[in-house]
Amino acid sequence: MTATRRPSWLFSSVDGYQRKWIVRDVIAGLSAGAVVIPQAMAYATIANLPVQVGLYTCIVPMIVYAFLGGSRAMSVSTTSTIATLTATTLVSAGVAAGSDDAIGSLMMLTLLVGVILLIARFCRLGSLVENISGATVLGLKIGVGATVAVGQLPKLLGESDDFSGHGFLKSLGAVAQAFGSANWPTIALSAGSIVVMLVLKRFAPRVPGTLVVVVGGILLVWLAGIDRLGVDLIATVPSGLPVPGIPDFAQIAALIPGALAIAVMAFLESAAVARSLRAATEPQIDSNQELFATGAANTVGAFFGTMPAAGGFSQSAVNQSAGARSQLATVATVVLAVLVALFLGPVLSLLPEATLAAMVFVAVAGLINIPELVRWARISPVDFWIALSVAILGLTAGLLPAVAVGVVVTLILVLREVNVPKVTVVGRLGGVLGIHLDRGLYTANAMANERLILEMVGAESEPVHALVLGLKQQEVMTITVLEALENLDRELAQLGTVLHLARLPEAAAGVARRTPWFAGLESAGRVHDSVRDGIAAAGATTGSTARVHPGEVGDAP
Repeated sequence: MTATRRPSWLFSSVDGYQRKWIVRDVIAGLSAGAVVIPQAMAYATIANLPVQVGLYTCIVPMIVYAFLGGSRAMSVSTTSTIATLTATTLVSAGVAAGSDDAIGSLMMLTLLVGVILLIARFCRLGSLVENISGATVLGLKIGVGATVAVGQLPKLLGESDDFSGHGFLKSLGAVAQAFGSANWPTIALSAGSIVVMLVLKRFAPRVPGTLVVVVGGILLVWLAGIDRLGVDLIATVPSGLPVPGIPDFAQIAALIPGALAIAVMAFLESAAVARSLRAATEPQIDSNQELFATGAANTVGAFFGTMPAAGGFSQSAVNQSAGARSQLATVATVVLAVLVALFLGPVLSLLPEATLAAMVFVAVAGLINIPELVRWARISPVDFWIALSVAILGLTAGLLPAVAVGVVVTLILVLREVNVPKVTVVGRLGGVLGIHLDRGLYTANAMANERLILEMVGAESEPVHALVLGLKQQEVMTITVLEALENLDRELAQLGTVLHLARLPEAAAGVARRTPWFAGLESAGRVHDSVRDGIAAAGATTGSTARVHPGEVGDAP
């Protein structure tokens, strides 16, 4: 009997796995759980969602990614950026925090994010999404960090409301109001929690500061009764696992813009984390596999009331530093989260709100990377102004417009760069000129390349009787490109120059043969295997010898 082979995309992180790694993976997963579980619960409060929503996000999306993802050490739950965009989207859609509709709308939002990512995978858009510039991401992270940090200040002062989803300016107004009713025991708890996390991060980075302050806050409530001093506690956390449900379709139209922004950021964060964690001996990260895994994690998680999920750097870094060798470590984290959900609900209900707010504050403060912004100002003014503009837009107009503008600006810059024609002269033979297009033709750059080629022919010191055009990069042939080449042929003919084509990939040539113009070109012997062959054929009547430049970009002789 033949054993059934596991599909290459299923649990691919265990390829080449050794049994001696099991203990190390379990320890790594538990270490990551000590960071990701309290952190995810804190991030749920950014969107004014119950803390158990963050806990559930450490169960369903994580286990789905463990089976489908390509990164061996990445831990997938939610992040501060994703949580903030979730809050902004729900507020923009008019979903009231804590209402009965909030969870249904959250489920719909997470489902939309998953479906968008899966559609992107089906269209193989992994590399396209990765073109979003680092400047856009930096600017957005600064906007997120400042917005969320200010939004947590009222809770740190003793107010129960969270204004993160309402934007930076409204959060500033809430802070001003909170000073009048500040609770000093809450302020002391907040300050102490922040100091403990910062000190541990600086001097004992292996100790999970988030877990320490969670345990400390619960003990202070249980043993010292600080809640009787006016310190607010989180809402009661029910014990049990997430129950499947149906998303609420009522707000779907209002949620789509935010879902698009979250999907872009979820993939960008996941891809960046996966690549930063990959060891040199591990397989390359496949962008399309990550799209599929992240999309599936969100799609399945949506029906269990989870937040949109993405790869988180902090817990993933803990995972890797503790020795994770595969996604078996993630399975260990999920088991820990399940145990917490089943048995520790009453204990978690003793957690002060200020403790969670302090955790969020410390986490997002690191996103406000002003030194990096200053460094970019010295290196690349263009990237600096993009990052600064996106950050300012995020702080004033909101995070969703900032994502949209950042993506559009990035695509404009990418198109501008790609559309600049790059042509290399690779050979001459009397009146024959051989050139090579270093970039493939497509709709947006065809006209610019045509103009440049005509200018080059006109600028030659001797009349050009024939032009051999190398098209090695033309992997895809479209009607627009064919029409541009045919028009170039006519324009050159008016100048007394005969056009020859060379090195056209077979896939593109197969499409071109369906047109009478290209078929006529082939029958006239004006399509060649190499630029050198084209120069020799075009110049054969002159009896001259071709002068082919060295380094002919790989052109076959």
